[in-house]
Amino acid sequence: MTHILLVGNPNVGKSALFSRITGTHIVASNYPGTTVGFTKGYFKSGEERVQVTDVPGTYTLEPTSKAEEVAVEMLKDGDLVINVVDVTNLERNLNLTLQLLKRQIPVIVALNMWDDTRHRGINIDVARLEELLGVPVIPTVGVTGQGIKELVRRFPEASIPKTTYSGSDERWARIGDIIKQVQSLSHHHHTWYEHLEDASNNRIGGIFVALLVLSASFWFVRFVGEGIISHIAEPLFEWLWTPLLMKLSLVLGSGGFWHNILIGKLINGQIDYSQSFGLLSTGLYIPLGAVLPYIVSFYLVLGMLEDVGYLPRLAILMDTLMHKLGLHGYAIIPTILGLGCNVPGIMATRILESRRERFIAATLISIGVPCAALQAMIVGLVGQQGWQYVAMVYGSLFISWLIIGFILNHAVRGFSPEILVEIPPYRLPLLRTIAEKLWLRISEFIREALPVVLVTVLVINILYIIGIFNSIANTAAPVLTNLLGLPKETIVALVVGFLRKDVAIGMLAPLALTAKQLVISSTVLAMFFPCAATFVMLARELGARDTVKAAGIMIVAALSMGGLQNLIL
Repeated sequence: MTHILLVGNPNVGKSALFSRITGTHIVASNYPGTTVGFTKGYFKSGEERVQVTDVPGTYTLEPTSKAEEVAVEMLKDGDLVINVVDVTNLERNLNLTLQLLKRQIPVIVALNMWDDTRHRGINIDVARLEELLGVPVIPTVGVTGQGIKELVRRFPEASIPKTTYSGSDERWARIGDIIKQVQSLSHHHHTWYEHLEDASNNRIGGIFVALLVLSASFWFVRFVGEGIISHIAEPLFEWLWTPLLMKLSLVLGSGGFWHNILIGKLINGQIDYSQSFGLLSTGLYIPLGAVLPYIVSFYLVLGMLEDVGYLPRLAILMDTLMHKLGLHGYAIIPTILGLGCNVPGIMATRILESRRERFIAATLISIGVPCAALQAMIVGLVGQQGWQYVAMVYGSLFISWLIIGFILNHAVRGFSPEILVEIPPYRLPLLRTIAEKLWLRISEFIREALPVVLVTVLVINILYIIGIFNSIANTAAPVLTNLLGLPKETIVALVVGFLRKDVAIGMLAPLALTAKQLVISSTVLAMFFPCAATFVMLARELGARDTVKAAGIMIVAALSMGGLQNLIL
């Protein structure tokens, strides 16, 4: 089986090209012995099955980071290299191209983002460039598929050229000579999105754009999420699912062990999807009816921000603040992912180079970044008391995130290297690409969340039946009542929070808590142990020792902030 490697600088459109060549059936993996991730997929060329690997982005084959080391190692296993080049930054990209041409592996060059050359007044003589490099050169546009067919057709022409230079100075001289012969520039007027690029990159304008983008994003998430719930999810459950469950309830005698397990408790003779707590009632409604709509809207926004090219600009804007937390600006990307679900947020900390950074980022995400499911329940429950109380919860989480980050920056030993962030041009997103990513992320959420919630509801029901929760509540009652000012019944929700936080918040609804108690309990739940899926991911990414440290920090932070709120509010 032929093995093709996609190699190029970061943010040159490798992933879009990869998706076009392989489709959406891909496998994500870590390179053995590292946390550096890559993806691989397959396509048919005639009767042959071809493997394509999207190699981690690298600027050079003289590695300066773990990701670049992995990229160099992966070159040993390839039969052919597709060197993906950002044609709008040809001079910088050719540095990697010429290094690849010196290795004993066939190369074909994809001049990606070809459509942008016309907008930017860049003229490239493709035939002359192909002649000078000695390998096939094909203009491509990954997001639209332009040039992909020609790229695949010319795979057999990939070759190992002969090079005559050896040192880096000679290489840069050679690059300068190539640019003179193949590239010319002509005047063009700035487009509206190029003016927007300038504003986004400006320190003052960037803050304004960031506030505008983030505010619009969260309003969009809420508007679309609530719209899906009220117009699709709730009607489907009420009109189609509830009648079936009520018939099953009658068959099971409206009570008893199996009724409590499958249907849950009837509230005033009816099924209440927030309180009944049966596998087929609450167990299905929480992930599919209450959480999935917000997941859909969040990942839709995230996909648009990714494809437009805004996230790297946000990373640059946040760089100064993140440095004070022992991180660099790109750590904002896992943080934003954590707002959708903490699991991919923790996984995304792999983009950070050092173990120190990954520990700090993962701990901060677990403590101060509520997932979309938890946020939906906080807004829905606490928001009933007034939006000022929702602001208190979010303000407390943000303050905790900052303070703990400052402390960890000075307390955790280790090195925090810089990661260079390439700023891509703004591009209009392709709906097909956004839809593909949205479907992959939603299906991943359903596969992961639905079993966890069903197991959670089952465990809770069994623990209720055998009386375990009452014992836990009695033991922890002094801490809850004296330190946090909460009734002992809330201990049940705190324990359930380890399994599923959104479910735990929902359990606070029937307890008739005051606005102050709702703020405290919601904040403590958000900062306490992450859900089971996130905890497992923490253990996998950080190891047992660092996970225990992170858990200890979570307990101290949650109790400290809850106690402080009890004194102040």
